[in-house]
Amino acid sequence: MASDVNTADGETVILNCIDSDGSRLDGDHEEIVISTAEVSQWDLTSLAHRPIIKIKANRQRLIQQSSYFHGLLSGSFSESCFDSISIHWDVESLLSMLRFIFGCSMDLTSENFLPLYEASLFFGVDRLLLVCRSWLDYVTSEVRIWPPQLCLEDLVHIWDYGRDNAIDFIPQLTGYLARNFIWMASCDSFHNVPFELLLSCVKQPCLTVDSEKLLCDAILLWLAANTNPSDRLRSTGDARLEILTEIRTNLLSLPFAAGKRRCPFFSKFAERSVDAICSLAASRSFILADILGGGDCNQLRFHLTEYTKILDLSGCPQINLLLLLLNMLPSSNNLDKLLMKKLNQLSLKLERHVDISRIPWETFPVLTFEAVQVVDVSNCPMLHLEAAIEFFSKSFPSLTTLKAAYILTFRTMKLYQLLQRFPLLSDIDLTVDSTPVIPAKVSVISSFPAVMMQISTSPNDETCPDVPAFHFSRQLSNITKLILEGRTDIYDSDLQNIAECCPSLCCINLNACTSITDSGISILILKCVELHSIFVCDTSFGHNCVLSLCRNISRLDAVAMKMADNTNSLAYKLQILHIGGCKGINETYLLELISQTQRIRSLCLRETQLVDNSLYKFSGSSLEMLDVSDTKECFHIILYNNVFQDISMHFEENVKRQQTPTCFLLLNSPRLCVSCHAVGHVVRGNPLLKCLIARGCRHLLLEENDILGNSPVLYYELGGSLGEDGLKLVPTFCPWLETLILYFQVVSDSVVRNILETLKNLQVLALCYCFGEISSLSFQSSVPSLRKLKLERVSTQMTNDDLLILSRNCMNLTELSLVGCKRLNSESQDTISNGWPGLISLHLEDCGEVTAQGVTSLMNCQALEDLLLRHNGLGIDRNFIIRAASKMPLLRKVAVDVCDAKDGDFDLPDFSDRNFLRIVKIARCNLKRRTLGSTKSGTCTTPVHAETLILTWDSRKLSRTVVKERL
Repeated sequence: MASDVNTADGETVILNCIDSDGSRLDGDHEEIVISTAEVSQWDLTSLAHRPIIKIKANRQRLIQQSSYFHGLLSGSFSESCFDSISIHWDVESLLSMLRFIFGCSMDLTSENFLPLYEASLFFGVDRLLLVCRSWLDYVTSEVRIWPPQLCLEDLVHIWDYGRDNAIDFIPQLTGYLARNFIWMASCDSFHNVPFELLLSCVKQPCLTVDSEKLLCDAILLWLAANTNPSDRLRSTGDARLEILTEIRTNLLSLPFAAGKRRCPFFSKFAERSVDAICSLAASRSFILADILGGGDCNQLRFHLTEYTKILDLSGCPQINLLLLLLNMLPSSNNLDKLLMKKLNQLSLKLERHVDISRIPWETFPVLTFEAVQVVDVSNCPMLHLEAAIEFFSKSFPSLTTLKAAYILTFRTMKLYQLLQRFPLLSDIDLTVDSTPVIPAKVSVISSFPAVMMQISTSPNDETCPDVPAFHFSRQLSNITKLILEGRTDIYDSDLQNIAECCPSLCCINLNACTSITDSGISILILKCVELHSIFVCDTSFGHNCVLSLCRNISRLDAVAMKMADNTNSLAYKLQILHIGGCKGINETYLLELISQTQRIRSLCLRETQLVDNSLYKFSGSSLEMLDVSDTKECFHIILYNNVFQDISMHFEENVKRQQTPTCFLLLNSPRLCVSCHAVGHVVRGNPLLKCLIARGCRHLLLEENDILGNSPVLYYELGGSLGEDGLKLVPTFCPWLETLILYFQVVSDSVVRNILETLKNLQVLALCYCFGEISSLSFQSSVPSLRKLKLERVSTQMTNDDLLILSRNCMNLTELSLVGCKRLNSESQDTISNGWPGLISLHLEDCGEVTAQGVTSLMNCQALEDLLLRHNGLGIDRNFIIRAASKMPLLRKVAVDVCDAKDGDFDLPDFSDRNFLRIVKIARCNLKRRTLGSTKSGTCTTPVHAETLILTWDSRKLSRTVVKERL
């Protein structure tokens, strides 16, 4: 083959590189010649688009580095004497290979790995082949837990290539993807993963997931994407469904498992899962032999590996101390006899209420999982957290975050034990449900002496040795965030000791901690100088706290306020301050506090003595959330365009994106609040404001232009209502809206249907006490994103058939509240329990005859955490509260009315049979004779609320209070 290039020295050969992709041959045919002598200057980006490239290359270098060129250029082939040869191959990978042969470094990625590997294999470039293998070994090595810049689609192609060509890529890739399963499941191309690869990953011993729920959800999503709609109704017959047997259904969270009972190909698994979970949760003792059967404990083992960073067990009432310990022991299908004996002895000790501090925990060979940083055991009522801390500290030495919300048996006094055991711990959440008995909000008729818990007879209160509350050593804690919301068993002395122990505290949440005082909170504020986020709603936060926050101010007079250097005060550094419901701050102190919060991002002032002057004194410009609900003076509001991203009309919509213009509006109620002038001052100075809440404001009036200056404004004069036309504009202005709450607005089927059909991200919808009537026509379209729905006094004509339509089109609801649906009857219980088996909150009030024949099918909603049944028909059994607590392992709050009690009253649970209950509210009514609207048969009577009995449990006692309010 001739060439016009001078090759007289015989050391150079011309490579005519022709791209194997024939489509490129129709492009630019201009001849281009490059040389390997200038290989470092090649522009691969532009060269890769050339269909034909001529390359002058050193013949000997090619022969030395490539077995292909060795045979072609120095062997018996006729081409060995040619000065030019043609090569049909992908230009980009061929050029990259030649660059490597002639001394350039190789930058491998998941995208170019396979083309380069194929090229090096075909052309016999052993050094490049070794580099490729080394790179794959490195990026899939055990030490690299999280994916570097890898593409799942590329990894799948590599796996396919390895399988088709019998190359041993498969073990590396399956192990890597198993360790990074959560990343794989989050990729857009996850549904394209071959079933064989997915099944292989799930079967890997190193499979690492935060929870069994995440694994199950990923598998179900894959099956849904790869199964024909007609086949989804069949739970058998598809060989791919065998992957469902790999899910350890006994370890699913109860709300998740219950909700999946409607999933076509998982319904049977979900039923068995719910039964097993409830059986384990109902057992007061942990009989290891019964649960393990023949000794196989695989189904009770978490996917806890050396790579695990997060362990999420939230919502699992079946998790108890022994089951947790079982997972800390070396993994084996069968426990040895000695260890089995120890576990059975431990089970017996727990049954006999032996002091846990006397149990020899050191005899159990617990493993250490260095990578674990986050543990979430929230809503695990059977877990003895105080004892679990003992071996958590041994197994999770790197723990930084502990979430243990709604574990009522954990005593706040044991916080010392928790802090001492985990030196790296920085974030703790010990939230419990807030008591409804807030002194500033209720009128107490009578209260009873607290009933103390008897530790000696309670299996959930055996603890490690008692230590004085917060008896701290000199070792200081690294805690930066502490959430104690709702805990009534925390006192001023505890706060003082927290302040001594936690000098790095940045965020404290004491919402509804009703046992602490203004002085106690102020001491904490004074000593924790790093605080920037304070949540103290519905507490005694008052003047002392304000003085601590503004501690450079010695006198709250005009001279002091003018001369003081506020930039050194803690108030000046605050980012979040929530003091809603704190009645102990007068106007003067509140004004001074607000004037110093210049960096604040979130400010809650609801139900405080807020006046206009306080808002005029506010000079911050970083506000994202402001709550001025039910404050002091008259409030008129304007609607701004391009200002808010959340409509808050008791109206709190969380919109996460800011690309589209939005208008925000806040209204309603006869209460008086601050004026529009003052609110406008704050709004104009805070362009990042996303959420403005002003519930309790009645009037929405047109405002003068001089208030707004040159700001762009969208005006409505609606007298406290958006009206139907205004509501139709909501999807236009807020297309990404996730939460929409409307009180006292004019609604109709067309408005609601428009909202549901256009707001594809809507998760929360509340229509409460609105004007107009909606029917099943509002819910004719599927709304899979909707999770919470409130229909209160807006659907009085709803029938059982309408409810059935609602359940079919809003099938993913987890919270449902229906008030005033008077045409519903007992059949509605079947619709609710079958349509929404995963409900965690259900409120039914004044809904016809739903409970006239007792509470039957609703007992199948076994994941309920919050249940309210009032004025739905006389027929509820006397023992309903106790029975519901035993059937629903996560039930924490129950509210009923004596009007519905078949025997005229309800049995009250005590410590032994309350299970997980935190709050029970029993309302009582008096019958009031109506003088108007009498019938021929006699004068009508109507129930009128009289009082509410409230039972609340904390970690130590039961409190009983009777209040006037209907809570």
